[in-house]
Amino acid sequence: MKVILDVFKEAFLLILRLDSEFLSVLSLSILVSGSASILAALFGVPFGVALAEGNFKGKRLLLTLTHAFMALPPVVAGLVVFLILMRSGPLGSLRLIFTPASMIIVQTILAFPIVAGLTHASVSSVDPRYEIQARGLGASRLQAVVVKVRQARMGVVAAVIAGFGRVLAEVGAVMIVGGNIKSQTRVLTTHLLLYARQGKYEMALADGIVLIMLSVLINAFLTKAQFQRARTQIAQRITSYPS
Repeated sequence: MKVILDVFKEAFLLILRLDSEFLSVLSLSILVSGSASILAALFGVPFGVALAEGNFKGKRLLLTLTHAFMALPPVVAGLVVFLILMRSGPLGSLRLIFTPASMIIVQTILAFPIVAGLTHASVSSVDPRYEIQARGLGASRLQAVVVKVRQARMGVVAAVIAGFGRVLAEVGAVMIVGGNIKSQTRVLTTHLLLYARQGKYEMALADGIVLIMLSVLINAFLTKAQFQRARTQIAQRITSYPS
């Protein structure tokens, strides 16, 4: 038990020291996962809304594929991206393999179906009377869809955050396409794996604690936003009652 406590103590001390290597790993993790989450949101949210509100041929197939790829094994995604970006691959001339750009690409691929699938579920669950009321007031089809998306905005935010959580904790895919190169492509998860293999458990645990802290902060933000929205809605309903 004393050994475990000593490891935890050393891990917290390492975090407090904020050495240059640790800060480099942390900043690259946030940059890569944050960029991938933004790209996944830019493409995934409109795609999810289109699946929820559109009526086109092949919609069921696209929805099925989206749900299936929500559980896409990261190592498979990493392998496919590696084969495409490797020097002898179709896009090898771009020289993106073993760079942060390749890590952003593979993480975007992993986050996209999660953002799209959860956005679809959120928009689909909105009461259809909002759209009917908007159309009755003269809104166009697009404007009515925007009204529904606004009603589902917290679900959409949750979808983006879920995508961020998925890629932040990812290790297999970024290891394949990034190579875990020191000061270039090493992120928190690969840093953790490296030191765990070397028996430097205090370093590995420090990475794990930071990952958990980031996850807690993100979910705290979401919870706070949800409670604020609930209080706002209650206040609006109270003020709308006749005195």
